[in-house]
Amino acid sequence: MRSRVLATDGRHLVVERRGDPRGRPVFLLHGTPGSRLGPAPRSMVLYQRHTQLITYDRPGYGGSDRHAGRRVRDVAEDVRAIADSLGLARFAVVGRSGGAPHALACAALLPERVTRTAALVGLAPPDAAGLDWFEGMAASNVDAYSTAAADPDGFAETFTLRSDQIRQNPVRLLDDLRRELTDSDRVVVNDVGIRSMLLRNYSEGLRTSAHGWIDDAIAFCRPWGFDPAGISGRVMLWHGEKDVFTPVGHSRWLAGQIPGATAVLEPAAAHFDALSVLPRVLDWLLDDREHLDAG
Repeated sequence: MRSRVLATDGRHLVVERRGDPRGRPVFLLHGTPGSRLGPAPRSMVLYQRHTQLITYDRPGYGGSDRHAGRRVRDVAEDVRAIADSLGLARFAVVGRSGGAPHALACAALLPERVTRTAALVGLAPPDAAGLDWFEGMAASNVDAYSTAAADPDGFAETFTLRSDQIRQNPVRLLDDLRRELTDSDRVVVNDVGIRSMLLRNYSEGLRTSAHGWIDDAIAFCRPWGFDPAGISGRVMLWHGEKDVFTPVGHSRWLAGQIPGATAVLEPAAAHFDALSVLPRVLDWLLDDREHLDAG
């Protein structure tokens, strides 16, 4: 079920609900770049868990209006507006990759609404004390984030051109990634079904512009507008130790900052392995029992 929700400042957000319409609500925040059509548990999995999954295009992606100059913290008001429009008083939140910092923002800024939070293969803030932010990161991401931080206008120009090229040929993004994929990630991305889903996801995310992608990257490199150490709710951090796109050191740092956080660090996993753990993450988000081992 797709709908358009009005944000508090008059922007429109494109929202999609899947699974059991009467089930327990979970917000799934997509990666960078991405859209509401990104990786998600299958409908059968959602119905088995009596879950309704809410996804939406972050500002500037897909059919959602741009929010120029947005910070990571701004996601909380958009999620609040969507939850209010759907009549949801309480809900869980999970974010993968670029969605993970946004999930943590919801945990920090909506403590009265968010029941549990999961952040998968996410970044730490750029001002994380004691963390070498770029250690273990693929050269393409080091270059992109360095440029986004030092020369946002130049970054926007470059990624507008890149987005235009990907819009004409979405396979180009996967081909660009392939050069830096680990063996584990390559197995995941080579799956025909996953590859097809990723292409639909990227195509929709960049359908109207590169603004979502650009604004995400710049927001990650600026102060987020909240302190992870102030999160009081239950948080699970999942990360593959072989991840080269968002290195595992970021989740290790976050685990040391967020009180009581559960850290699940998989030695043999990489970035795209996070797709396969989403059903188990749903169990953790919605059940009182622990379904994942802390590492």
